[in-house]
Amino acid sequence: MPSFSHFLHTFFSSKNLFIDAALLTLKLTVVSILIGILFGLFFALLKISRIKVLGYISNAYVFLVRGTPLIVQIFILYFGFSGIFLIPDFWAAALALAFHNGAYIAEIFRGTIQSIDKGQMEAARSLGMTRILAMRRIILPQAFKRALPPLGNQFIIGLKDSSLAAFISMNELFNVSTTLGSNNFDEMTYLLIVAVYYLVLVAVLTMLVSMFEKRLAVSDR
Repeated sequence: MPSFSHFLHTFFSSKNLFIDAALLTLKLTVVSILIGILFGLFFALLKISRIKVLGYISNAYVFLVRGTPLIVQIFILYFGFSGIFLIPDFWAAALALAFHNGAYIAEIFRGTIQSIDKGQMEAARSLGMTRILAMRRIILPQAFKRALPPLGNQFIIGLKDSSLAAFISMNELFNVSTTLGSNNFDEMTYLLIVAVYYLVLVAVLTMLVSMFEKRLAVSDR
């Protein structure tokens, strides 16, 4: 284990590299989660559709994602599609993370949509709204509010999962820590440093999600 003084010296001397890597990690996480929300909402709506074949497609997607490791999905997207067209490492990782997170977000949305009282849809239809309009104006806004806590958790999971982008040579936090550790023959110090950065990022995201939840709770009163 490194001494505390050595840890502090290394922490501050490498801060510029780690801050750049942390910003890239945040960018990757935000982009992948936003795209993942679109994936998730789309497949959640397929799953609750009255057309059975659409539900089968959604079930197949969720089963495929849950049944294969994320690192395999990243490698397939990055190396598999490179034979057809060149895809930058950032977008390979972002799309793979979005594809992966989307399956879990789909289940979150499915659960929150189905938790809304069916009488609200019936009341909207009785007022002349189409099913799509009622879903957009009445059901989905309530479902989004109920989905916020699990979505916040998925955001944090996505942040930590982004470390797998290191295996396609993205200079995110984990890759920077392992590279610096190998170059300086001091792996443990840099692993402890990157753990601190992840803890700070997770703490900030947790605080922001909590603040957003409280604001929505106030708006409901």
